[in-house]
Amino acid sequence: MKRNRRISAVAALALAALVTGTGAGFAATTTPPATPVATHAFDTTPATATAPTPSFQGTLPAPTGPYAAGEDVIHLTDASRPDPWVPSSGPRQLTVTMVYPAVPGTGTPAPYMTLAEAAGVIQHAKIPASSGVTPQNLSSVTTHAFDGARPQRGKHPLVVLSPAYEDPRMVLTSLATDLASHGYVVALVGHTHEDSGETLANGQTPPCAICDDPNLDMDTVTASRALDVSFVIDRLTHGNTAWRLAHLIDKHEIGMAGHSIGGAAAATTMIADPRVRAGVNMDGTFHPAPMPGQINRPFLMLGTAENLPAGGHDTTWGQTWAALGGYKKWLTVAGADHFSFSDLDLLHQEAGFPTPPLSPERGVVITREYVTAFFDQTLKRIHSPLLDGPSPNNPEVLFQH
Repeated sequence: MKRNRRISAVAALALAALVTGTGAGFAATTTPPATPVATHAFDTTPATATAPTPSFQGTLPAPTGPYAAGEDVIHLTDASRPDPWVPSSGPRQLTVTMVYPAVPGTGTPAPYMTLAEAAGVIQHAKIPASSGVTPQNLSSVTTHAFDGARPQRGKHPLVVLSPAYEDPRMVLTSLATDLASHGYVVALVGHTHEDSGETLANGQTPPCAICDDPNLDMDTVTASRALDVSFVIDRLTHGNTAWRLAHLIDKHEIGMAGHSIGGAAAATTMIADPRVRAGVNMDGTFHPAPMPGQINRPFLMLGTAENLPAGGHDTTWGQTWAALGGYKKWLTVAGADHFSFSDLDLLHQEAGFPTPPLSPERGVVITREYVTAFFDQTLKRIHSPLLDGPSPNNPEVLFQH
């Protein structure tokens, strides 16, 4: 099965809970030797069952840059096209989390997601109440982002983030807050009807409309996401902008990164929209693989060993590498699994499940450091030695070319 079609990590929490037969089913917190790579972040049969965890308490790592991370949530409606998955719902509606460089000590702690979004995750996953995961504690995961924080002055590059298939936008929050702390404005896009639920402007949180379609053409998904992203960029950079702090954005320096199908969408968006000057695919099968001449701007491929031509299961990375015409890097992270590049392995660990050989904390650190270094080099013109070759501080990161 393509990684882009994997169900969300929190959805798989329910599967792992049911495997134990206890109704709570939290796995041992230690990883057995030679644990196979899980198809889903929580889709790992535990080595031993432990007592039910009474309450899930999630905390994301604090950002590492000199700025705090401010946060606003905005709602956009694209009157030019109907929703691609539920046309009867009317024009395409999107919810976007804006994360921006802020003055430390201002604002109030931002929730991880709304209660309705958290309830949608739990309902989509069929997570039993005995698991300890509730809408209240899932929505209140500590993010280190602050609602209404006072922005830093000046203009900053814009980075658009797109999550994995079935995963809501919030699962890239660790990356978003760190980018903001290093001087980027981040637009974290929720692709409506493609995940467990995004709370829209009307207060509704519609469930996934396409998650159970076995015949879904993933090229269609990336094409739709490219339209979503270009529309978001339009609304943030032109005319009567949709965000109160749009003046913070340097509209000439725009990048995009995504996880899984979101990473594939970064390539598709770059082909369709020349405003996106640099792109990152974090462990996503390309749908479709770019053709030679389509992307001659900087691109970073950051993923697992499954993408390697020798013994890997994904041939699109080799095809894409050959087709890319600009500055490019292909990095493999030893011991990582598909969810090491998002918040999900860390939340997995905090919920009491086994983790991949690469610790979730290291997954977050590596993702943050290399994605930030890439955008520093391509959008800010700040040379980063981290991208020159192997680093003794990051022995897990292997340069493939």
